Amino acid sequence: MQETLTKALSVVLSDKSIQIMGAGRTDTGVHTSQMFAHFDYENPIDSKTIVHKLNSFLPKDIAVSDIILVDENAHARFDAKQRTYQYKINTAKNVFQDELSWYYNKELNVDAMNDAAKLLLEFTDFQCFSKVHTAVNTFNCKITEAFWKTENEQLIFTISADRFLRNMVRSIVGTLVYVGLDKISKEDFKTIIESKDRRKAGFSVPAHGLYLTEIKYDYIK
Repeated sequence: MQETLTKALSVVLSDKSIQIMGAGRTDTGVHTSQMFAHFDYENPIDSKTIVHKLNSFLPKDIAVSDIILVDENAHARFDAKQRTYQYKINTAKNVFQDELSWYYNKELNVDAMNDAAKLLLEFTDFQCFSKVHTAVNTFNCKITEAFWKTENEQLIFTISADRFLRNMVRSIVGTLVYVGLDKISKEDFKTIIESKDRRKAGFSVPAHGLYLTEIKYDYIK
């Protein structure tokens, strides 16, 4: 997406030096309903006109909603204060949701999954849910909310934190599914987090059920 947007913006602004920095990267197949990016440009911009032209150039799966003037030191990735993801599980087959959620028809104990999910707020080191051989300086994340809710024939997991590790949400969901199947207990879930061992956590659920839904900044309301 970043490369596609960079090319489109370069054409619209007639400036091949344009470089876009996104708020982050997502795995192939993950959906993004909100994303921010920044770029440097010295000339005045008519945001409404540029947005209209951009959306004419961009493919059907990418849309720009606005261009906002920010401080020259603003950084889309490092200034983000909070990110929110949702994971959607369809409990009944729905052909219209085939690529938009994970179809899983086994009965899950949602109360047990929510009880275990609360433990995530008590920890900061989530190495057990991180993809191995990842070049990061720390596995620490501050999770501020993590809960499941039921909407019609869909289970939705919402999780917010100051940062996320690679594959973190998908492996958390997979491990909580084990809780919902009574394969592991709440105490087992806690032990897995404390182990800092990815091999002890559950499977990584399919990418197409995951959505990046919100990114928060101090200077964007």
